[in-house]
Amino acid sequence: MLLVLGRRVSLSFVKRVIPQYPVLLSNPILQDLRTIKFRVIHSSTVFASATRQNTDTMPERRPFVRLPTDVYPVNYGLCLKPDLIDFTFEGKLEAIVKVNLATNQIVMNCADIDIITASFVPEGGEGEEINATGFNYQNEDEKVTLSFPSALQKGSGTLKIDFVGELNDKMKGFYRSKYATPAGEIRYAAVTQFEATDARRAFPCWDEPAIKATFDISLIVPKDRVALSNMNVIDRKPHPEDDSLLEVKFATTPIMSTYLVAFVIGEYDFVEGQSSDGVTVRVYTPTGKAEQGKFALEVAVKTLPFYNDYFNVPYPLPKIDLIAIADFAAGAMENWGLVTYRETALLIDPKNSCSSSRQWVALVVGHELAHQWFGNLVTMEWWTHLWLNEGFASWIEYLCVDHCFPDYDIWTQFVSADYTRALDLDALDNSHPIEVNVGHPSEVDEIFDAISYSKGASVIRMLHNYIGDKDFRKGMHSYLLKFQHRNAATEDLWDCLEQASGKPIALVMSSWTKQMGFPIIVVDQEQQGDDRILKISQKKFCASGPHNGEDCPNWMVPISICTGEDPGCTKLKVLLDSPETTITINNISPDQWVKINPGTVGFYRIQYSSAMLEGLLPGIRDLTLLPVDRLGLQNDLFSLSRAGMISTVEVLKLMEAFVNEPNYTVWSDLSCNLGVLSSLLSHTDFHEEIQEFIRDLFTPIGLKLGWECKQGEGEPPGAGGHLDALLRGLVLGKLGKAGHKPTLEEARRRFKDHVEGKQILSADLRSPVYLTVLKHGDSATLDTMLKLHKQADMQEEKNRIERVLGAISAPDLIQKVLTFALSEDVRPQDTVSVIGGVAGSSKHGRKAAWKFVKDNWEELHNRYQGGFLISRLIKLSVDGFAIDKMAAEVKSFFESHQAPAAERTVQQCCENILLNAAWLKRDADDIHQYLLKRKAPGLNNPAPPPPFFQRGPPCIIAASAPPFSVHRWTESEHTQSRLNFSKRKNTNDDDVNKQAKNLTKR
Repeated sequence: MLLVLGRRVSLSFVKRVIPQYPVLLSNPILQDLRTIKFRVIHSSTVFASATRQNTDTMPERRPFVRLPTDVYPVNYGLCLKPDLIDFTFEGKLEAIVKVNLATNQIVMNCADIDIITASFVPEGGEGEEINATGFNYQNEDEKVTLSFPSALQKGSGTLKIDFVGELNDKMKGFYRSKYATPAGEIRYAAVTQFEATDARRAFPCWDEPAIKATFDISLIVPKDRVALSNMNVIDRKPHPEDDSLLEVKFATTPIMSTYLVAFVIGEYDFVEGQSSDGVTVRVYTPTGKAEQGKFALEVAVKTLPFYNDYFNVPYPLPKIDLIAIADFAAGAMENWGLVTYRETALLIDPKNSCSSSRQWVALVVGHELAHQWFGNLVTMEWWTHLWLNEGFASWIEYLCVDHCFPDYDIWTQFVSADYTRALDLDALDNSHPIEVNVGHPSEVDEIFDAISYSKGASVIRMLHNYIGDKDFRKGMHSYLLKFQHRNAATEDLWDCLEQASGKPIALVMSSWTKQMGFPIIVVDQEQQGDDRILKISQKKFCASGPHNGEDCPNWMVPISICTGEDPGCTKLKVLLDSPETTITINNISPDQWVKINPGTVGFYRIQYSSAMLEGLLPGIRDLTLLPVDRLGLQNDLFSLSRAGMISTVEVLKLMEAFVNEPNYTVWSDLSCNLGVLSSLLSHTDFHEEIQEFIRDLFTPIGLKLGWECKQGEGEPPGAGGHLDALLRGLVLGKLGKAGHKPTLEEARRRFKDHVEGKQILSADLRSPVYLTVLKHGDSATLDTMLKLHKQADMQEEKNRIERVLGAISAPDLIQKVLTFALSEDVRPQDTVSVIGGVAGSSKHGRKAAWKFVKDNWEELHNRYQGGFLISRLIKLSVDGFAIDKMAAEVKSFFESHQAPAAERTVQQCCENILLNAAWLKRDADDIHQYLLKRKAPGLNNPAPPPPFFQRGPPCIIAASAPPFSVHRWTESEHTQSRLNFSKRKNTNDDDVNKQAKNLTKR
């Protein structure tokens, strides 16, 4: 599952459906289904001071017991009949089960379902059907115990259950999804989302990943609806009791976990293709939008053979369907053979989809198809090992996209999108290890986070680099063959990779998966003749500063080293398995720089001595350092400044060295960090000064790019056009939001032409233009934007507008946006991003969004109960505060308004608020003075900066560090830039659309 991240219902049983099921008896592999009790203690951060945290203990959760192993399923014969008008469903289960120990009870998972009848029939007619005499629901544990008047004897038999349930509106289990027909009529589809523990909301089952079985699924549906499930259709016939219904039967699935079962009933069109290895691929779209499925189909048809070749294991099903679901909480879900997606994660309009959307669709398709092997064919034994599924898929999706679209420079983007995101979260005291014990179902959603996904992907990337691609693929092939159709734990993967590579994989990787956090690598050097002596040490890095305790953990750290002689080539590799070591690099001249972690692959921060960093800085200005290393260097220093290890002023000076930077991803990371700093300084009275800094930094690259694609841009085809389009949108949006006058004026002109239909904005320019005009707009601007939202036929366009609505400044208009977030015009999963957009836009927006969340908590919690969207809502709403008392307020609110699935998120938010407050107190005055000096009269080019300093040795940059400067723009130059921008506006927007169309064809 890819993230973007119960009440009992009593229903009357209208009509029982009792079809006859063909069943396939398989020889199941009985897994080691231990009864495990987990005790999880959650700590809530309370800061006595801003530099070191003390933790309170949150309420302890009661022990959780997994299902007993005396009865387990072999095959589920399942028939469901949804009612798309009354939002209920009827179901019949006939499950072939094996009784290991004689018992008069069967314990299963069941939630929000009413069982009508249940009985057990011994295999082979030996004995009469035994009717259950009682159903004991344990609602908190989401279990039901079926009691029988006599013992069920050891052996096989059939468990029969008739039940009813609700097609809920919570986007989990078997639920309803609202859509509009091409004629505008509102209708509903019935769809599923079972991961992690919601198959039990569709049918009583053994809803644990290690309890695998085969499935024979039948659906009774209106004859004018499409019915889909994991397997291909083997029979379709009229229902004997109602000729308006069809009974659709699907082929027997392979042995699989319940969370991978799926079925969809609705109205869809599709496009179809076939992979080079013979698998039928279909992409299902809303009616009338089949054209928008072609890009995803192209990606899927390329991706399946790539994974077949990479794993050297064939895809085991005859077909795979990819389907766009209107109401969908996650980004996508890897159900075996029937992958479900948000519309924005699957559909691409050749004329109206932007470059970032194409890239997103390619990544999500790559992620979910990787799961067909890694997660579906081989499944984690328990949710403790969730990261095996998600971390691996989050890594290999980039490998796949790099194969399909090499011009995306996707691995550099990985560092900004996943690697640094994981470092930021894992530096908190309230992070968690990659492997975390999970018990009660309410705990599972907490680990669908950046640790399981992004840190998991980052350590897999580090491991792949440490082993080498050849041995890595060999080990993966061995792992998939050994555990196919079974379950595995983290250690099983380590064993296979260790045998393939001969390296101590388990020893190395356990330090990364079983303990939270990561090291900061401290490096110093000494030249001795023709040799360079490096002194390297490690200690735990914390967001509040370096860990100085006696119990400091250590990691087995793969260290790579390159030199200025060949920045793209690793000169030396070592494994740091102790707190410190000394390394000698032979035959290196004194004037050559040395870089640790080339490619920014190792999962750690780096702190260079002043001399080493001084040597690296020219590589930023002259671009001899690779883009990924320029990015990593800047990001490390920014993180050190937030932790109080260097001054933020010094990072601002470093950022000025990037004024001529050409790389999109480097700019993207700079923009993100400046956004964090801008949000922090919104709590001061000199917020405008940081906006001026941003304008100065981004204006040269904005002038270079202009508003239109220039002739020859991206030649040869694909060799940069995609990244230039991403960079243009990023830079124009940054300049517009920061109040750059020429950008604002041109954005307003283009927006007016767009609204009036004179010149439609290209898809890549819409976000920056919308953001700019809203940030500096009034009530008329907001009304126009809401009108565009209502008129939009494509969900991508609606989401594009929803994400920027919060930029509006006036308090009454901010309130209007918040009210809109909960309206029928916004899909339930998108409400979170509207509220988050308000919270991230300004100091007033942050306060208004938090108040709105508190005032509407009951409705919001009911809408997202138990899901990861509630965690995302909380984080987006409060993470940007920088006042000590706000941490106490947030903590107090959630003590009285329980959100079990978000406990850790609340703790992390409280910690971040206090870290922000400490950062502001520590550096605000110095930042203000620096920004004032930059704008002092006559200082168009600032004086050379003072030496970089650090709170504690070693220094970061010596006093002799070369100066950085950014040209300050005069009013006449602003006027000229405005003219230059206007000259570029006459380029035909069709050129942009043609480039987008060509990219889609590729």
